[in-house]
Amino acid sequence: MALFKVENTKIVGVSGAIPKNEVSNNDLEGLTRQEIDLLIKTTGIENRRVANNAICASDLCFSAAEKLLEELQWDKNEIEVLVFVTQTPDYPIPGTSMILQDRLDLPKSCMTIDINQGCAGYVYGLSVITSMMSSGGIKKGLLLVGDTITKLIDKGDNSVAPIFSDAGTATAIQFDSSAEEMVFNLQTDGSGFEAIIVKEGGARNQKIEGGNKMRMRGHDIFAFALKEVLPNINSVIEHADANKDQIDYYIFHQANKLLNESIRRKMRIDSSKVPYTLNKYGNTSCATIPLTLVSELSEEARNKALNLLISGFGVGLSWGSALVKISDIVCPELIEEE
Repeated sequence: MALFKVENTKIVGVSGAIPKNEVSNNDLEGLTRQEIDLLIKTTGIENRRVANNAICASDLCFSAAEKLLEELQWDKNEIEVLVFVTQTPDYPIPGTSMILQDRLDLPKSCMTIDINQGCAGYVYGLSVITSMMSSGGIKKGLLLVGDTITKLIDKGDNSVAPIFSDAGTATAIQFDSSAEEMVFNLQTDGSGFEAIIVKEGGARNQKIEGGNKMRMRGHDIFAFALKEVLPNINSVIEHADANKDQIDYYIFHQANKLLNESIRRKMRIDSSKVPYTLNKYGNTSCATIPLTLVSELSEEARNKALNLLISGFGVGLSWGSALVKISDIVCPELIEEE
């Protein structure tokens, strides 16, 4: 497993943006009232945010980044790296990180990287940008993480449509030689790549009838997460020489309530330490962790130091956890995009 520490970097701000368009699972077609009630109870998802055709993940991340940079009062010319994590890029070619560099009016000296990652995307992206900044002495960086995953979903498929939502986030990271170290544990099992897949659009399968919609084997994902996530988290805590009581909040990828609660109970964590945004925003893919921080913990994040355990798991199959300490960060109110 990739278990490692990153020094000299700290998170100084997190922001998020969601589509204004709200959809309720109470209005699902093709299901009885009893089936809808059971779905909402097991997934924890009652409402979702769905982007219109004109809004892409990059638009949501752009709005989140602009607001964050404004409140941080950062000089854009000092930003040296931008990492964009998504499964829904603007185009197959070129990478969307390059487009965002231009839209945000960042300098030509800013390097850009695109990462194709989903459920574990925020943890993976954070590990990449902080490692680069730590080893290279890069002073300021932006991690943009988001998806408009609903564009890949058949709205008549009640196995996936009631679960997924759209969101974009921005995280500002700064080099600081006195910063608390971050501890990461990243893992992959590509043998399960077909558990969540969109088959059309890549070089292997360019045209498959009905293949441009996401397909998910939910039972496989559930079994995988129950088996792999807990040992991954425990390894991070052990490697950091920490204990569960020292962690203020566990921010899990917002997969579904039944799965996340199963993990929480296995870890014997008090429910007050595990915030949720599932009911309000559904599963926003790679954006769930920072979105939950902005939505549920912004007041505390602005005013005190917090020890966070973040954990993402799913598509790939990939999963990863990190111990991250934040203190008095800039955390603007959640943005709603028309």
